[in-house]
Amino acid sequence: MSPFPFLFAETNGNWQLARMTLYVNIMTNTSVTSTMVPEPTLNGPLVAALLYDGLCTFEFGMVAEVFGLERPEFGSNWYRFVSCSTEAGTLRAHGGLTIAPDHGPELLEVADIIVVPGWKGAGTPVPEDLCERLRSAHARGSRLVAICSGAFVLAATGLLDGYTATTHWRYAEQLRQLHPEIKVDEASLYRQENRIFTSAGSAAGMDLMIELIRQDFGPEKANSVARRLVVPAHRTGDQAQFLERPVPLREGSEIAPLLEHIQISIAEAWSIERMAEKTGMSPRTFQRRFTEATGMTPGDWLVQERVEATKELLANGQDDMETIAALVGFGSAHALRHHFRKKLGIRPTDFRSQFGRKAA
Repeated sequence: MSPFPFLFAETNGNWQLARMTLYVNIMTNTSVTSTMVPEPTLNGPLVAALLYDGLCTFEFGMVAEVFGLERPEFGSNWYRFVSCSTEAGTLRAHGGLTIAPDHGPELLEVADIIVVPGWKGAGTPVPEDLCERLRSAHARGSRLVAICSGAFVLAATGLLDGYTATTHWRYAEQLRQLHPEIKVDEASLYRQENRIFTSAGSAAGMDLMIELIRQDFGPEKANSVARRLVVPAHRTGDQAQFLERPVPLREGSEIAPLLEHIQISIAEAWSIERMAEKTGMSPRTFQRRFTEATGMTPGDWLVQERVEATKELLANGQDDMETIAALVGFGSAHALRHHFRKKLGIRPTDFRSQFGRKAA
């Protein structure tokens, strides 16, 4: 049922026509203040970027650059772009800027894609009015997109319950605690489920927007936009390559001294039996206590630490894989490459070219 029953009746029950009529009314109504109306020669998907007080300037700038920049070479079916807000008055943005949205919340009623460029803070409540508008938009078929902490806005709607989402790895645990119904994937650059898109850190939002273009207009146009922005059309790897080591163990854990010892002697052979002997436990008890303390099996933790040590050596300029393998305990370059790519989704050589000293 239309949220505007008078429009629904006037258009003989045709909701799509009602939607178009509402859009025209919004664009022409003199009571709506607009500083930038979508280019009338364009008829592609309408993208609405949500503005708010405390706006993340960088994230919004990326959205405006991708969807709002003129691209006449793509013809008339390219995106139309507007900004809107559910908050009245002039808004502040990071960097000492003030910003005025093109429209109020009525644009959420007609947008094909709604982008939330970050949020005020992971623990900042999301107004119920905004949640309801987003739920209504999604029910009508709109795609909802979040960059970085914008995932908390979409999470507040309840639309992500039972689905998988990502956000910046620093916020992943908080998102998991606030919304236990969501499966939080802190490793991916972006996720897509149920017409809801979430992305990791700010720059990962660019990867997600390029993916949206790929879905809407194909790889050729996605690659063209990426070239113009001088960014990869499809970035290899995931945000796992940027994660810090796991949080420290609980205070007083009998496992902690062992982990510290292994980290400084990572090149040595560390079997379950040897680890258990160092802690004075039986292998069976040790494995249970280790998993309770770290959330990982001893084997998985050891591989992760060796991958971390590999990353440090690659970043510092070491380029001999056999030497690195010996220094971190993998034993062979083949084993190093296998575990590195399995954990991070990227080859050691690619990691070195992107993040090593020579790359810098």
